[in-house]
Amino acid sequence: MTNQNTDVLIFWLVVLVVFSGLFSAVETAYSSASKIKLKNMENTDPERIRHVLAILDDFDRFLSTVLIGNNIVNIAAATIATILFTRAYGDMGATYSTIVMTLIILLLGEITPKSIAKQIPERFSVRMVNFVRFFQVLFTPLNWIFGLWQLLVSKIIHVENDDSDIADELITMVDEAEKEGDLEEHESDLISAAIEFNDLDVRDVLTPRVDVVAVDITTPLEKVEETFRLNSYSRLPVYENSIDSIVGVIHEKDFYNMMYQDKGGYLRKIIKPVIYTSENVKISTLLKQLQKAKLHLAVVLDEYGGTAGIITMEDIVEELVGEIWDEHDVVKEYYTKIADNVYLVKCDADFEDMLERFDVENQDEDADFITVSGWVIHELDRIPHAGDSFDYQNLHVEVTKADQRKVLEIKVTIRPKEKEEEEDD
Repeated sequence: MTNQNTDVLIFWLVVLVVFSGLFSAVETAYSSASKIKLKNMENTDPERIRHVLAILDDFDRFLSTVLIGNNIVNIAAATIATILFTRAYGDMGATYSTIVMTLIILLLGEITPKSIAKQIPERFSVRMVNFVRFFQVLFTPLNWIFGLWQLLVSKIIHVENDDSDIADELITMVDEAEKEGDLEEHESDLISAAIEFNDLDVRDVLTPRVDVVAVDITTPLEKVEETFRLNSYSRLPVYENSIDSIVGVIHEKDFYNMMYQDKGGYLRKIIKPVIYTSENVKISTLLKQLQKAKLHLAVVLDEYGGTAGIITMEDIVEELVGEIWDEHDVVKEYYTKIADNVYLVKCDADFEDMLERFDVENQDEDADFITVSGWVIHELDRIPHAGDSFDYQNLHVEVTKADQRKVLEIKVTIRPKEKEEEEDD
């Protein structure tokens, strides 16, 4: 083989290795590129970015193009290298060619280009969009053939689509952004709350019937004033005969105007309407209803038409922004630390919040309870008494206060998880 022929082969070998690197880099860039970031960059080069987004929308065709191109150039490069090394080293040439080309393809055709593309996937995708489009057109016949093959395989081997919840993916993205320092903790909490907002039902947020402070429509005004004064509420539900028959709500301002400016009157004069809703309504839906009706309180009915509880607009908004306190609110402490890893817990605390605080996984996702009290009753399968206890994962729970209807307080001892695993073994 003449030197001229050798130079030509070496030239094409170098070209093929370069193309191998380009195909590998393009594959990584387009696989890693974020459509959101690309759309945010649209003002910089709108035409190219639109082409990139179009390629990503038909990702199977793109992937087929890149794999065809990469395999063609790698096989061609290996063939040329084998010819060169065989001519130079005889029978050992094939072995030398395999060793050298493996190292070259790994370093220059795979690892290095993919590492670079991974760092700037969006920018690299935009720069290489014409390269990709050219080979998509060039390999159209092959793409069509492989598309038919892919269709045939999908008919023979049925694979179920991954129907993972996009909300879970978004929350994971927010958590990662917080860990990387792109989001502050309060920003992350607000975004996560907004994402999960539509998953919450009224039953998750309502004030239960046993905690509702309401007055009968025939209650003397002095008693109503006392109820306002002792509870510091701006509104009170009004019922007729029974709390299962709430007829409306009275506002503190209207009540005092009637009592002191009008010198008396009847509650019926100042009763405002309320919205009636059910426990299974989404709080996002109820919020829109309250806004449309310009009301601040809804009565939650159970399946029998009785009062299950009430829910206010403030309760709903707090699910987004956290607790809203004013100067008259009494801050209730649900958790009291009495020793290392030992806490007293008020049983009207939210069960999910308790598990999150103690870093414990929920094993009762389908159970029908919300509060810690409901959880304790569920675990013991009866109304507990003070002194009853049970274990839940690495938590030891002891009932410290209870009445005939519910659990009031428990003592939670947190055991090391490693110790629990050793005991299981």
